[in-house]
Formats: sequence, structure tokens, C-alpha cells
Amino acid sequence: MNALLIGATGATGSDLLQLLLKDGEVNRVTIFVRRELQITHPKLEVHLIDFDRKEQWHYLVKGDILFSCLGTTLKDAGSKEAQWKVDHDYQYRFAEAARENGVGTLLLVSSMNASPKSPFFYARMKGELEEAIRKLGFPGLMIFRPPSLIRKGSDRAMERVGVKLIGFLNRMGLLKSMRPLPTERLAQAMLCAAKSIREGELLLQPLDIESLACPVTAP
Repeated sequence: MNALLIGATGATGSDLLQLLLKDGEVNRVTIFVRRELQITHPKLEVHLIDFDRKEQWHYLVKGDILFSCLGTTLKDAGSKEAQWKVDHDYQYRFAEAARENGVGTLLLVSSMNASPKSPFFYARMKGELEEAIRKLGFPGLMIFRPPSLIRKGSDRAMERVGVKLIGFLNRMGLLKSMRPLPTERLAQAMLCAAKSIREGELLLQPLDIESLACPVTAP
């Protein structure tokens, strides 16, 4: 498997990158980042790009499968427009380049309750991205809609509070489908799904993601 990855500096993407590099079924991992990444590995290829300049990197987007984990927060982005640019536009633009270059499978990290008709900005943004990517016609498309994610060393106060609240409700037997998920667990599920590629679209909700498990294949 020759894997492409965007979002490698994020929580889920960095966990996924480590799994891909360790897995014996993965021959090459090509990542596209906006800032320098201090990591080297014999099968890792790193491209520092400007996502706004598609003409400069379009020809590099070649491989068997694209893992799309790019994203930011409203706080980090500074505005809804800036967050939309990263979470929607950049991911769509990259997926478009991948499809134009013959990449056959896309694994996309979306969000629980994603819907283009949602009254909530984040869920609507993710829903519109899903719809746009569907129209690109990937032979294999897997959309992951995880619940709240547990990020190692997170400094996001509201995220920590939300995770604790849902965890408390889970212990009372409530909202089991919204059980917070560690980013490394999501990464494991994505790699597992990639090893069982099939044609068509597969939409994975939180409980579907939790059920996916397979060991990393040793080199």
C-alpha cells in the first residue's frame, strides 16, 4: 500500500502516521504538511506545501489511498471563514487532486451528526464536505464520523470538560453512542478499514468505529 496523508501534524493524523510507518503492509507514506515536521523514516516522504497553490503540488498526489485528517478549531483558525478554508476547502481541493491522479480510495475523518442541513456551523461544514467529496467519484470512499475525541495532552478546556461530562453520562448508562474516543483508537480503525478496502461508500458511525480492530502487521 502506498499511502497519502494530510493532517499528519494533528492529533489523529500523527497517531495514524506512526501506525502507517510501523505496518509491514504499507510500502510508502507520503505526507503533505504546512510546516516542518521533525521526523524521518526510510519509507516516509514529506512535502511542505501551500494548500492554496494547488498548481505547485497537484502532480505529487499519487498513491493507492488517501487518508484525510486535516482540520482545525474555530479558536485556532480565528474565524468561521478561516476554519471553513482548512476543514472544507483544503480537504476538498486535495481530494480533487487525488482523484484526478487516479487515487482509488479515500478515508475521510468527518464528524458525528455531520449534515449539510444542520443549523450548527461545524456539523454543516462537515456535511457539505462529505457531499462535495462524494461527487468526486472515488471508487472506494470511507467516511468516519467519530464522537468527541480524546487527544493526548489536549490544552482545549472546553474539550476536556465535554469529554468528562459525556464520560460521566456513559457511566450512568446514557449516551453510549457518544462515548469519547481516543485519537489513537480512531487511527487504528482507519488503518484496519484501509486493509479491507471495497468498492462503494462506507459510512462509519461511532459504534462502527469502535468495533474495528486489527493488529499492525510487522515489517
